[in-house]
Amino acid sequence: MKKYIPLIIALLALLTPVFMPSCANTTQAPSGGDKDTIPPYIVDIKPLPGVTSFPLEKGKILFEFNEYVVIKTATDIFLSPPLEKKPKSRIVGKKLEITFESALEPNTTYTLNLNSAIADNNEGNLFPGFTYVFTTGTQIDSMFITGTVLDCNTLSPIKGATVMLYKDHSDSAIFLKRPYAAGKTDDWGYFVLPFIQDTLYRLYAIKDAGGDNIYNPEVDRVAFIDSLIRPEWKVIDTLPELLKYDMTDTLGCQERRSQYELKVFREHPSKQYIVNKVRTSPRSAYITFMAPDAWIDSLWFGGYPADRVISQFNIQQDSLELWLNDRRPAPDTIHLFVNYRKTDSLGIMKPELEHIKLVMAPEVKKNYSKSRRRNLKHEDTICVYTLKAEPENVEQEGFVMEFKYPIIYENFDSLRFRYVNPKQKEFKGEISVEMDSLNLRRYIIRPKVKFQPGFEYFLKVPHRTFRDIYGYWCDSTEVKVSLPTDESLSILNAEMTGVDRKFIVDLLDEKRSKVIRSYIIDKDCVLTFPYLKAGKYSIRVSDDGNDNSIVDTGDLLQHRQPEPVRFVKFGDSEYLDVLKSAELEQTIDLAELFKE
Repeated sequence: MKKYIPLIIALLALLTPVFMPSCANTTQAPSGGDKDTIPPYIVDIKPLPGVTSFPLEKGKILFEFNEYVVIKTATDIFLSPPLEKKPKSRIVGKKLEITFESALEPNTTYTLNLNSAIADNNEGNLFPGFTYVFTTGTQIDSMFITGTVLDCNTLSPIKGATVMLYKDHSDSAIFLKRPYAAGKTDDWGYFVLPFIQDTLYRLYAIKDAGGDNIYNPEVDRVAFIDSLIRPEWKVIDTLPELLKYDMTDTLGCQERRSQYELKVFREHPSKQYIVNKVRTSPRSAYITFMAPDAWIDSLWFGGYPADRVISQFNIQQDSLELWLNDRRPAPDTIHLFVNYRKTDSLGIMKPELEHIKLVMAPEVKKNYSKSRRRNLKHEDTICVYTLKAEPENVEQEGFVMEFKYPIIYENFDSLRFRYVNPKQKEFKGEISVEMDSLNLRRYIIRPKVKFQPGFEYFLKVPHRTFRDIYGYWCDSTEVKVSLPTDESLSILNAEMTGVDRKFIVDLLDEKRSKVIRSYIIDKDCVLTFPYLKAGKYSIRVSDDGNDNSIVDTGDLLQHRQPEPVRFVKFGDSEYLDVLKSAELEQTIDLAELFKE
């Protein structure tokens, strides 16, 4: 036990000389001089760290600081292993008092992490954190592990994730029990679980929405390591992994070794049932399911022939849009019958017929009431649609046409495409029309010409070309688009090699929040990313292992990780720095990028 006390004392000794200049009375703001920027520090702890035979009930720990402090974030005071009730904390003078609401376990080593919980009373300077170790037995456990928790899609660090170790190796433990040891990740997504036993564990991380240290798939995200793990490193007071760092100390934080990498994902729920139903207009509604891949044997509306029903699933098959192609006035309540596979009380999927009453909401009824006829706007009596073409993406995406409601009559042959060259000479061109496979109200219209700089391209929709399920005809419109002519824009040509299966390639902005251009590839090729403004960009490549053109999430019980995602490195950086008016060439070897 005593060999761990020097670790704590050494930390205090390191902190104290640095912070000694602030030892003047800090109970009130100074009348002059520089602003206090020095965090508070601990001057005494009772009982000392490393104490053995700590009482199982009514135990107390006191941390005395050099100045008056406040508890800034109580949730950052974290005990491992967690108890049923969280430790109770309060400030008494310059002391932080910790007491335990639940009885401690016998012969167990505990760590109490203060993390970023404490700040000084005046300026709010954060205490850098502290790990206090004690045991209810006669010996402190001596092993530790480290790792990093990342988002599975962005590979960004997850702050505040709960990392958990289980001695119970069953798949159900994470759903039913609190862990043997737990900790929180810092700003870098980094964690250390110190003072643990030398034995085999299962390792998980969750983004714990409920704060109960038990995984709830309904609201929590999860990550896991496939195999059992065993600690390899012993606690030594000089190791950087065991020290507390200012999160702005990049060099210090990066010096810490990370043994395990966990990628957090949102699991698809395992139980299937209808969770929501909404009447969006007199003739449209949607229903949503708890889990994807909903299995519907049949559905129908009471009083309406089957051929009058239009339906469309989203790509995950957990949301179904419904429309009635019927000119009769819609009643206030429509009766929908869905015969689908539902999870019963024993967790078994069985056919069930569910009767759903779709009631027209008062605001929907008001908007479509007869008394409103005198106040009708023009858009209330036409087939509403949008027609868009983005200069930067028109070569790849064409013109995009989307209707508010499904159409029951169309005459795409009447669309008129023309283009004008820089000398103002006009030409007519042909187009192709493709319905979006995921949205029956969305169409992609592609001109059969090569787009050229300086040309203007026009697509005209004549009057009465389309008619929707309400019987309304469309108005005419014309959209013009030209390729960007800004000479400061740049182009990236990426040669993709080692492509032996389907991949999704996304060009992202610097914040990785916007997809600028996306490709799906299944063989070696050259991808062009034109019209780039000067700045930093990322290229994300996702391994579409099941060939469904989306990035699939993981499954904890089936031990399936989310589909792998990688970010291309450009030298030592994951960002490509694009200058003005540049033409860049990059070769990206996907076999090397996804090499284990």
